[in-house]
Amino acid sequence: MNAPLNHPLPLLDLDVLRTFVAIAETGSFTLAASAVFRTPSAVSMQIKKLEEQLGRPVFRRDARSVALTNDGEMLLGFARRLLSINREAVSKFVLPDISGVVRLGSPDDFGERVLPVVLKRFAETHPAIAVDVTIDQSGNLRRRMSERTLDITLLTNSPNVSTADCEVLFTEPIVWAGMKGGCAYLREPLPVSLWEEGCAWRAGALEALGREGRSYRIAYMSAHTAGQRAAILSDLAVAPLPKSFIGDDLVELGPKDGLPKMGDYSLGMIVASDADAPVKAAADHIRAAFDMFKETGRF
Repeated sequence: MNAPLNHPLPLLDLDVLRTFVAIAETGSFTLAASAVFRTPSAVSMQIKKLEEQLGRPVFRRDARSVALTNDGEMLLGFARRLLSINREAVSKFVLPDISGVVRLGSPDDFGERVLPVVLKRFAETHPAIAVDVTIDQSGNLRRRMSERTLDITLLTNSPNVSTADCEVLFTEPIVWAGMKGGCAYLREPLPVSLWEEGCAWRAGALEALGREGRSYRIAYMSAHTAGQRAAILSDLAVAPLPKSFIGDDLVELGPKDGLPKMGDYSLGMIVASDADAPVKAAADHIRAAFDMFKETGRF
């Protein structure tokens, strides 16, 4: 017979584990603090408490970066499982009646860059709701909504397109993107990467080039953001992209580089008029995600 433990093992605090996972995923105490709505000092205290409980460090820190230790990597798997079980258990009581399927449409750019993050969080808060995603051009997504084969869709709207039929989630400038240190923007005619008619960014780019009388040639065509980025990073062309899509690997070009300004585009959302509870929950979650983006600049 085993003797009873005189000192029971400590119970890990789920709130602390949530902070630990946020740091592991963002690679930053500061970004994690924003994600869990705490101050950076409070986050540091939580991790100090966690490391004291476990008797070993879970992060390696230096002036520039935060990385998991081997023990931290092991803990991350346990932490995600514990948080998932907690969400599942609580949802049985807090959201017992909200279940079903939501048919969501999105343009490729946001489907690739934004939806994985947004839907991951939605799955955590609404595990009984399945989301089926359709990626297509905005014009086709509008048609699918009218045919009632989608419940919600996101749409990109060029500056001269009416947004009366949709809820505008946010608006930002379209800018020229080029390779850092590249010279594609200096060539004549200007090599540009675009997609076919109906693309919100294409319309703004061609209108601006025509207004300035700048000669150009379409050097690359791709329906996917990844293809556009490949053309830019190969210095084959410049391309119109939303300002928020300019990361460390690209550079924003403008009038100082001989390229005309383009207008703003907007991201809209259409929700079915007869939306049920799961669809309304998904729409509210998408609204909250873009509200956070407007406030913090990240999803």
